[in-house]
Amino acid sequence: MKTINAIKDRIQKRSENTRSDYLRNIDFWKENSPNRNNLGCSNLAHTYASCNSKAPTESLNIKKFVGIITAYNDMLSAHAPLEAYPRELKKEAAKLNLHIQVAGGVPAMCDGITQGEPGMELSLFSRDSIALSTAIGLSHNVFDSAICMGTCDKIVPGLLIGALKFGHLPVIFIPGGPMATGISNSKKNETRQSYAAGEIEKIELLTIEQQAYHSEGTCTFYGTANTNQLIAEAMGFQLPGAAFTPTDSPIRNCLNNESLRSLIRMMDAEMGLGEMLDVKNWVNAIIVLLASGGSTNLVIHLIAMARSAGYIITIEDFNDLSSMIPLLCQIYPNGNADVNEFHSEGGIARLLKNLIDGELIYEDIHTVAGLGLSHYTKVPTIGASQSSELQWEELAMHSQPLKSITTAHKPYKPNGGIKFIGGDIAEGLIKVSALKNENEIISAPVRVFLTQDEVLNAYAHDELNQDMILVLLGQSPSINGMPELHKLTSPINVLQKRGYKIALVTDGRMSGASGSFPALIHAVSENNNLYKIRAGDILTLDLKERMLTINSDEYKKRAAIEIAPSNIGLGRELFKMFRDNVSSVKLGATIFHD
Repeated sequence: MKTINAIKDRIQKRSENTRSDYLRNIDFWKENSPNRNNLGCSNLAHTYASCNSKAPTESLNIKKFVGIITAYNDMLSAHAPLEAYPRELKKEAAKLNLHIQVAGGVPAMCDGITQGEPGMELSLFSRDSIALSTAIGLSHNVFDSAICMGTCDKIVPGLLIGALKFGHLPVIFIPGGPMATGISNSKKNETRQSYAAGEIEKIELLTIEQQAYHSEGTCTFYGTANTNQLIAEAMGFQLPGAAFTPTDSPIRNCLNNESLRSLIRMMDAEMGLGEMLDVKNWVNAIIVLLASGGSTNLVIHLIAMARSAGYIITIEDFNDLSSMIPLLCQIYPNGNADVNEFHSEGGIARLLKNLIDGELIYEDIHTVAGLGLSHYTKVPTIGASQSSELQWEELAMHSQPLKSITTAHKPYKPNGGIKFIGGDIAEGLIKVSALKNENEIISAPVRVFLTQDEVLNAYAHDELNQDMILVLLGQSPSINGMPELHKLTSPINVLQKRGYKIALVTDGRMSGASGSFPALIHAVSENNNLYKIRAGDILTLDLKERMLTINSDEYKKRAAIEIAPSNIGLGRELFKMFRDNVSSVKLGATIFHD
């Protein structure tokens, strides 16, 4: 742990002032809220107007008041299960002498629906919108604690950013869980490639897609949504096993009810969310991201989330930890197992146990389950009856190698799933957990595009049949909101199958579903050098040396390509203030910055 401690210590030192300011604010609001007894009678009457209990003396004597912030909508399969949770929690709350109300809802969009569409340009900004909506819900200042309900891509980070601004309150997160496994993710991807190659009709592709996405719950591949869930447990702000317990499991309801009991313990201990998530919790988040080969989106999100708690995490912290944290998971797209298979093999509990045994993660952290990450190395179970009490059991021993998890002593790769690339042209990151060795160095002519549609159109007209470094510009947060570019994956995979060496360089995102080809994403450059690249330049992307280089320095003398921000249609006009004020990706691509 010596080298990990060094990184933890430098984060702590770097964040001395900002963290102290944050904790002082928490202390102030601990003393000054909730102030129900100081509220006017009209304020109190509005608070309890929708409650069953209206007696004035009873209203004044309520001591434990829980507010729910929910991302429920039934547009998102992952959030559809959340519909019933408040109703069921209220039943349990009555037994525990708690008062519970839905304090507010937050927007939740599906990247799977908006992928490759104009709405995707609002995706990253939705995180900060969710944080703002969370703050509005909790701003009533009548709550002793809160529950945040959400699962997916920008939703969990947005909820956490918002909740951390109420860090004096105990807060626990409740997710919806994954959908049952349908068709394998590998089969789904093969079918997408067949369609991109013109080998099958659209109806065949749709049939397979609907077999993959077929019910309530999160998608089963290891993308951003499921990376969120793993990190939530490694940081300790939701209960052990909550992440990947199936949506229809009776254990799910028991976990939800247990969340209320955890809140009571936290309220009794006066343990607010902001105090609980100390520097070790944040370092743990980076460690499990790397060890699991998780979504590159979490690099952006973790930087933004940590800043909300007064911690300054940098790209260099990820980079240095990546060199010392081995890859311990093989979950699609980094392997063949989906999250349900991962869960059946011990899942998060086994991964965290292996990291603890390998002395690669902090065990001595505060969590909603109590002191110690070891709580998260056990799995929740119940008896034959659904009303049986929730129990926590040790992991079952296994005699054969597992499909999706290994130990720190026999890692799949010696380094974490993300590499950080530098150079005069641009700096960015690459998800390498699914890359083959032959793709570690690519040197090829440049093709420059300004929109995703331009790339797809060139592919459709057979104009991309060559070795190339595909440079896609105009995808930064300040230009078009930094959309996902996952729609490019199948065409590029087809070009690879044709024998061409292909890499992508872009200031956009490729999410947790990427990794089958070298994709230098989140690119930023000094002096706008990336925007001086032209067709015909020879770029070399070297993952071993972690460098992006060009065959000549003459390009620096060129004028940079200018691209007007995208701001017309489908509500994008309303987000001009976000584009105008968003920070660099190095600072979390957020509007919440100094």
